[in-house]
Amino acid sequence: SKKISVALCTYNGQKFLASQFQSIFDQSLPVDEVIVCDDCSTDETISIYISKLKNIPGKLNCSSTKRIEEATNFEKAISLTTGDYIFLSDQDDLWHVDKVKKIIGFFETNPKAEGVFTNASLINDDGKE
Repeated sequence: SKKISVALCTYNGQKFLASQFQSIFDQSLPVDEVIVCDDCSTDETISIYISKLKNIPGKLNCSSTKRIEEATNFEKAISLTTGDYIFLSDQDDLWHVDKVKKIIGFFETNPKAEGVFTNASLINDDGKE
């Protein structure tokens, strides 16, 4: 089977990360690794990462001393993944339970596809649409 990676970028995301990680762990088709690239967070983002991701393979890469742009941070996160499929995630995303399963299924039935884009529901800070 193919390896599934998640590239997740963070910056002061402590308010959202526990729910975000849980939505990744609750996938009906499990992911194999989560790569988090943090951009010099000054809140509890790193400690949340360490406590929540101890049971899944992954890496935490922190920007050194100065902040970098979001696009550069995603490029770095993607470069550290080892999966055959790479899912991108913002720190405040919540994934539907079948997100990974449906997207991998699409790739399996459409072998020439190079990428998949999905619709999203916008939610507020309380998780309401």
